[in-house]
Amino acid sequence: MLTESERYLKDKKMLRTLSLLANRSRGHQQLYQKLLYSIGSQNVVASRTAASDNPQNLPPLPVPKLNDTIEKYLKTVKPFLDEKEFINTTALFKRFSDTNGVGNKLQEYLLKKAQSTTNWFEPWWLDAAYLGFRKPVVVYSSPGQTLPLQTFKSESERLNYTTRLILAAASYKILIDSKQLPVEKMGKHELDMNQYNKIFGTCRIPDLPKDDIEFNPRSKHIVVAHNNHYFKVNLFNENGRLLSEKQLLQQLNNIIVQSTEPAVSVGILTSDDRDNWAKAYKILMQEEVNQRSVRTIQTSLFLVCLDSPMEYTTEDNRRTSAGKQLIHGGGSNANAGNRWYDKTVQFVLGTDGIVGLTYEHSPSEGGPIAVMVDYIYQFIKKDGSKDIPDGDHDQDPIKLPFKISNDLNTAIATAKTNIDKLVNNFELNCFSFDKYGKDFVKSQKFSPDSFIQIALQYAFYRMHNVPGAHYESAGTRKYLGGRTETIRSCSVESVNFAKAMLDTKINNAEKLAALKAAIQSHKQYTVDAVNGYGVDRHLLGLKLSAKEMGLSVPEIFQDPSFVRSTHMRISTSQVATKCDGFMCYGPIEDDGYGCCYNPRDNDINIAVSAFASNKDTSAKQFRTALENSLVDMETLLIKTQKAKM
Repeated sequence: MLTESERYLKDKKMLRTLSLLANRSRGHQQLYQKLLYSIGSQNVVASRTAASDNPQNLPPLPVPKLNDTIEKYLKTVKPFLDEKEFINTTALFKRFSDTNGVGNKLQEYLLKKAQSTTNWFEPWWLDAAYLGFRKPVVVYSSPGQTLPLQTFKSESERLNYTTRLILAAASYKILIDSKQLPVEKMGKHELDMNQYNKIFGTCRIPDLPKDDIEFNPRSKHIVVAHNNHYFKVNLFNENGRLLSEKQLLQQLNNIIVQSTEPAVSVGILTSDDRDNWAKAYKILMQEEVNQRSVRTIQTSLFLVCLDSPMEYTTEDNRRTSAGKQLIHGGGSNANAGNRWYDKTVQFVLGTDGIVGLTYEHSPSEGGPIAVMVDYIYQFIKKDGSKDIPDGDHDQDPIKLPFKISNDLNTAIATAKTNIDKLVNNFELNCFSFDKYGKDFVKSQKFSPDSFIQIALQYAFYRMHNVPGAHYESAGTRKYLGGRTETIRSCSVESVNFAKAMLDTKINNAEKLAALKAAIQSHKQYTVDAVNGYGVDRHLLGLKLSAKEMGLSVPEIFQDPSFVRSTHMRISTSQVATKCDGFMCYGPIEDDGYGCCYNPRDNDINIAVSAFASNKDTSAKQFRTALENSLVDMETLLIKTQKAKM
C-alpha cells in the first residue's frame, strides 16, 4: 500500500500529464477534472510541511540605504512645503542621517533585523496596517470586488449560479493546494505565490490591543449565511471528494427552507470597530454553544452570503449599488448582519443579481483575489461543475445556534447604530469610463497605470487647487513574503502638469512636455517601489526600530513634511480583472478619496469613494473631474499629433 506522500506524488504526476493533454480533447479534460476533484485538498496541504520555507528561492526584501531614502523623500515632499519649510526639513533630515545621528543607529538595528529574519517588514506591516488597526474593517479596510453582474429571474436561478460559484471556488482551492497555479512573474522575476495559500480557511480573530489571524487550510467545510442564520456545509467528504452540483444545490435549497425568517444579527458585531468587537467577542464566547458556532465559522474555507434585496438611492447606478452591497451590505436593516467580516473571503449573491465578494485584507493584496475572480468567472462560463461526479455525501447542512444574552443584545444594538452611521456617511460612485482604455494609452507609448495616476492627480488639483498626497499600492512580491510599498504619485512634475493644463496661456506642446515629465517621474518611482526602494516602508521600519530599542520617536516623524505627505487624501490601486469586474473601497482619510480602477482594452472600470461628512469632498464631483481629466489628456494627445502632421 502506498504511503500518503507516495500517493500524493503519484497523483500529482498524473495531474501534470493530464493537464498537458486536457487542451487536446474533451475526454482528457474530463479525466483531469475528475482526478483533481477526487484528490481535493486531502493530501496536498500535508506535503507542504516538509517543504522549504522558501520553495521559490526568492531573494529577501532589501533595506534601502539611509541617504538614498532621504534624498528620494525630500523630492517627494516639495509639493507640500514652502521654500523656508523645505530648508528646515532638509536640515532636520541631514542631522538625522549624520554619522552620529539617531538615523544611523536605527539603520544598523534594521540591517541586523533583516539578517535574522526572512522578511524584516512583513510582521510589522501585518500588525501596523491590519491587526493593530482599530477602526472597522468595513469601509476602512475591506474592499468589495464584483463579478460580472447577473439577472436572476427566480430564486432557483440564483441558487443554481451560487452552486456553480461555490464549486468554482472549491476547484480553485484544489488547484492552489496541488500547486497547479502558474507562477506569476514580473518581467523575468517570479512573484511570491504564498498569498494564494492564505485566501481560503483564513480568519481574523478580534482581540485587545490588537487582533490575531488564524489559518485553517485543511478545512473541508464552508458556511452559508441567509437571513442572518449560519449553516455549515461539508464541501468535501472524508476522502477529500467534492460535492457535485446536484448535491450542493440540494443543500442550498435546504438552507433556504430552514431560514425563512431573519435571525438575531450576531454577524453585525463583526462590522463594529475592533475594540468594541473584541469586547463583545469575549462575552459571546462565554457560552459553549456560541464557541462551537463561532469556531465553525472561523475555520470554514469561506462564507457564502445569500442576500436579501437592498434599497438604493435614485442616484445609484447598478455598479454603485453593487459596490455598496459588497462593501457594507446596506446597514442593519439590509444585509450588514448577513456577514462575518473577519473571514478573508465572503462571496455575496443578491437576489437582485449583484454577485461578488468582500475580503478581509490582512493576508492578501487585491492581485491574488482578482486572479481568483477571473478563474471563477471562466469556470462558471464554461460550466466546469458539470464534470464533478457525485460523491458519498449524506449529511444535511448544520444550522449554527447562538445563545444571546442581554449584554450581547446591547453590543448588537451598538454595532447596528455604528454601521448605519458609517453606511450613511459613505459615498460611492462606480462607473465605466468608455471613451478609451489601455490600448489607446499604449498606442501613445505611455504606461496605462502611470497615465491614470497622473489623471487622478490632475482631477484632484482641478477640484481643490492644492496638491493631494497620493497613495498607490505597489506589490513587492518579487521578494520572499513581499507585501506592498507606497508609490507617492504626487510629485513636482504631476503638480506642474495639472497647473499647465489649467493655464490657458500655456500651449499644447508645453502641456505635452509636462505630461511626459509627470508620467516618467511616476514610472520611475513605481520601478523603485516594486523593487523595495520606496521611502514609506523604510521610514516606518526606522520608526518601529526606535520603538523596539526603547527610544523616543525621532523628530522627523513630527515634521510638517512627514505629516502632510502621509496624509493620503487620494488612496488608489490598480486591480485588474479580465472579466467586467471592479474593486472598490473607502478613503484612508476623512477628507480624502478612495479610487480603485481596472484598465481594460477599451474602457476603464473605476470606483470612487468619499465621506459625506466632509464638506470639501464629493465622490460624484471627483468622478466628473476624473472623467474630464481623462478626456482632456486624450484631446491633448490627439491635437499634438495632428499638429505634427
